[in-house]
Amino acid sequence: VAWMLIVITCNLFAQTSKHSSVNLTKYVDPYIGSGFHGHVFVGASVPFGAVQLGPTNLSEGWDWSSGYHISDSTIIGFQHTHLSGTGIGDLGDISFMPTTGAIKVVKGTIENMQSGYVSLFSHKDEVVKPGYYQVRLKRYDINVSLTATTRVGMHKYTFPTSKDAHVVIDLKEGIGWDEATETYINQVDKFTIEGYRFSKGWAESQRIYFTAVFSKPINSFLVYDDAENKPGTQLKGKKVKGVINFETTKGEVVYAKVGISPVSSANAMLNIKAEIPGWDFNKVVSDADKAWNMQLEKITIKTDSVSQLRKFYTALYHTMIAPSIFNDVNGDYWGTDKKVHKNVGFNNLTTFSLWDTYRANNPLFTIIQPKHVDDMINSMLAIYQQQGSLPIWHLMANETNTMPGNSALPVVADAILKGYKGFDTNLAYEALKATAMGDSRGLKFVKKLGYIPADSVPESVSKGLEFAIDDWCVAQVAKKLGKQEDYVYFSRRAENYKKYYDPQVGFMRGRFSENKWRTPYSPFTSIHENGDFSEGNGWEYTFMVPHDVEGLIALLGGKDKFNKKLDSLFTAEGDMG
Repeated sequence: VAWMLIVITCNLFAQTSKHSSVNLTKYVDPYIGSGFHGHVFVGASVPFGAVQLGPTNLSEGWDWSSGYHISDSTIIGFQHTHLSGTGIGDLGDISFMPTTGAIKVVKGTIENMQSGYVSLFSHKDEVVKPGYYQVRLKRYDINVSLTATTRVGMHKYTFPTSKDAHVVIDLKEGIGWDEATETYINQVDKFTIEGYRFSKGWAESQRIYFTAVFSKPINSFLVYDDAENKPGTQLKGKKVKGVINFETTKGEVVYAKVGISPVSSANAMLNIKAEIPGWDFNKVVSDADKAWNMQLEKITIKTDSVSQLRKFYTALYHTMIAPSIFNDVNGDYWGTDKKVHKNVGFNNLTTFSLWDTYRANNPLFTIIQPKHVDDMINSMLAIYQQQGSLPIWHLMANETNTMPGNSALPVVADAILKGYKGFDTNLAYEALKATAMGDSRGLKFVKKLGYIPADSVPESVSKGLEFAIDDWCVAQVAKKLGKQEDYVYFSRRAENYKKYYDPQVGFMRGRFSENKWRTPYSPFTSIHENGDFSEGNGWEYTFMVPHDVEGLIALLGGKDKFNKKLDSLFTAEGDMG
């Protein structure tokens, strides 16, 4: 049996340490989670970077939510934004695809790959590690290497001999639900292309600008409205593409630096100048590796198993893909209020998958990521000021309202209760209380009835139990700040979980009124999105009272009955419907 000792390094709040000679990135395997239903990002990034530069497959569907799946052998481009580990696909902005031969500006199909620019590849030709990705495109015999800084992706293309070498910039393409709504591309000079991509999807109104600088002069630049060539070197439309043309010799290397920005192409260029002023690709790779090592070495483990090292450091690596930077080097960012914000004094962040992270990942951040915690809380408070409530599942300046509960509340409360001072505590409490006292997603029933009727909103039990956790968190902050009346009120609301427990069946259950429960009822049944539970069932949610375990034990009839029921959770069998 493998054993493991974990040591968390000291002086974390200083956030400064000399890079040690310990190489922990060698234990990170980015393929872990890229199969089955893992949906993880595979490509080049730095910790919490705005850029997630990696390949996107031709295949689509739920298991391609990140754009890449280990079962696939196709590539349609290298896109600069990707989600990781989510249950919905989005992003996939600013797709670059190097090609040779006849110009193709559509991606092609599985049935007829020659109709487009898609290429096959082999995992044997891939190199995947933190901050670096490499692959050979079989169709074109082009080797692609990628690396990244926080806001800039750097490409290295090694071409064969060709009079018709190209880089296709496809602003139509996105991942999952994402659909372009307005795109623009323009050749600035013989080395530089700029543009933007506005889109809608999971996040309703997204916008991303880019500037790309090439190391080799562009021979010619063509623009397309979807598949139709248009005159000139700039174009605006819904499905704009641009094709950069070169002549190349065997083994010739062409570099591209692609800055992205939520604000402007000028800021994207500013990001390039600040983060990758030269053309030393290997230095960018090395710096990315150092950045990852600096984060990974915050937790040192000793184990007798290399497999344990791989699992641990890969999991730790995956905690630092998001929340991601969503501003420029000058601090500018695009807000939820659809305005540009300047000089705010913190790094604005996005991709707040809070229902997924508030239980474990965010508390871990308070131990090993103090600077990032302050940025997260300040970003959440800015969102509160701009939309009137703390974020639920925020993405690219949009509230998606995904998943039950108000899971920002435990995150903000945790930071306050642990003594974080890098944000306005009074504003934070105002945001906590205002969000908890809202009316949306069943909260108006919590305030009026103490429970959410099962016929009022979907997933009523899950929402109600999450709100009880949220209310307990608000109560603890109120107590710390001496707000006794609020403490009593929210403490009482934190006990609302009891109103979903039906002692006749011994489980949490949807209820319509004080004396009417949902029937028929099975604690095994889970109806996705339209039932009483979110991604679970009565068996699982009956135990979801982490804030009042003693109260739950009493509710279930005392320690002996509670222990027996908890043991039964692991052996019970039934039809989930």
